[in-house]
Amino acid sequence: MTFETLSAQRCHDGVQSVHRHASAETGTSMRFAVFTPPGEGPHPVVWFLAGLTCTEENFTVKAGAQKAAADLGLMLIAPDTSPRGEGVADDPAYDMGQGAGFYVDATQAPWAPHFRMRSYIERELPALIGAKFPADMSRQGIMGHSMGGHGALTIALRNPGRFAAVSAFAPIVSPLNCPWGEKALGGYLGPDHAAWRPYDACALIDDGARVADILVDQGEADPFLDSQLQPDRLEAACARAGVPLTLRRRPGYDHSYWFIQSFIDDHLRWHAARLGH
Repeated sequence: MTFETLSAQRCHDGVQSVHRHASAETGTSMRFAVFTPPGEGPHPVVWFLAGLTCTEENFTVKAGAQKAAADLGLMLIAPDTSPRGEGVADDPAYDMGQGAGFYVDATQAPWAPHFRMRSYIERELPALIGAKFPADMSRQGIMGHSMGGHGALTIALRNPGRFAAVSAFAPIVSPLNCPWGEKALGGYLGPDHAAWRPYDACALIDDGARVADILVDQGEADPFLDSQLQPDRLEAACARAGVPLTLRRRPGYDHSYWFIQSFIDDHLRWHAARLGH
């Protein structure tokens, strides 16, 4: 497997680095960022999955997570949000195609050859992280924002026991019931809604998937709150299933990385406590 380090800088006595490798799942080169905390490791791992239009750089540069991760001894992994490049299908809109992989394995043309972000995040990239970095893959947490919050919740629910902690900022909790989901899942997976259920956190919970508990922060000034995000649906699904959910509605906060930056330390402490670190 081709693997290269594109950059590495000292940060809070750890190292913030960016890497590129040839992905067998997507058939493209893929980039990801890693913050390695001080010390020899192996370090518990927290994944951050970003949202629509984002790359690995958005979280790395804007969230301000490195200081808390260094203090808590957490390794942070920030993948890109989709395959990219010449020959990779795209859409003129921001909510489909490159930058909008929705963490699914597409089955429909023209997306199926490259858009395999589920398998990339669930299998291929974890194997690479375990081989190349001082990562304790027996202790993992996962979190994300918006489309990435959808990814974090669904990946955790589909992989019981792998993640000791799961959290999200303003997640898309039910793509079956929102315009972003109708467009993306319809395009990537086709019209049969049964094929969408493994990619809908509320549907997964209703179908029996479980995690120990969930933390969600949601800004009440988020312009996507009512139409796309609908946290009440997750609250209801968790209540029906008896899944402990901490849903914190934050007055005045929107959908931006200023919102994430304001509460990222809380999320990292949540993960550290559950990772025994």
